[in-house]
Amino acid sequence: MKKLLLAVASIVLGTASVQAADLAAQYTKAPVMAPAYNWTGFYIGGNVGGQWGNSDLNTSTVFSPTGYFAASSVPAINTVGAQGVNSSSVTGGFTAGYNWQVNHAVLGLEGDINYFGFKGSATGSALYPCCAPTGFNVSSSVSADWLATIRGRIGFLVAPTWLLYATGGAAISEVKGNFNFTDTFAAATESGTIRDTRLGWTAGVGSEYAVGGGWSLKAEYLYVDLGRASVTSTNLVGGVTKYPSNVYTHSVDLKSNIVRVGVNYKFGGPVVARY
Repeated sequence: MKKLLLAVASIVLGTASVQAADLAAQYTKAPVMAPAYNWTGFYIGGNVGGQWGNSDLNTSTVFSPTGYFAASSVPAINTVGAQGVNSSSVTGGFTAGYNWQVNHAVLGLEGDINYFGFKGSATGSALYPCCAPTGFNVSSSVSADWLATIRGRIGFLVAPTWLLYATGGAAISEVKGNFNFTDTFAAATESGTIRDTRLGWTAGVGSEYAVGGGWSLKAEYLYVDLGRASVTSTNLVGGVTKYPSNVYTHSVDLKSNIVRVGVNYKFGGPVVARY
């Protein structure tokens, strides 16, 4: 009986030892770390879109007892000289910048230069209140061929590869304006020209999505205000007589909305591991 009990115990202990050995040999493999996108780094890119905006163009003069105009003519000229134009065009250009990612926030500095294509013209005429049927004509035009911006960006990561951001900073463009006055009373003429590299401001919002390999796609809206530029002239001539006391003031301002899409490529930058 004792021999039987010893044999059974040996079999049980042997089976338990084998199972324990099998359990000791089993293990779970650690999960593989996958790289997470990080926005920190220098990038370059291109964009294309459209702009639509408006400009107030103004021509005005003053009355002078020794001047060319009757007192009633000056208000009429100033009314016709208050003109406005709308403009729309395709835009496109190049972008460069640098981002710093801090947890779920992304801070950046970005600059771009683009074809702007802002242009427009207006013409108005009226009869002299004192001297109908003779009258006058005022014409004006504005253009800005290029636009550059230098902006800060501050954004929040909705997902590791999806950034929503606000942006704002300086806007720079050469604004050109041309103004002309003529009449049928004594073939009077006057003209003025503005060529001014304007420093204005811009602000907007955008979204950028990283698609891998350093590439990202973005969509952006910007509002641009280049302020007002003005010039005066004393070159009114009526017939063969000059009338410098009738000082003319010409001014132009420019505001625009820009919507564009673009693609950026980021060079290097750290990659953060995640499970």
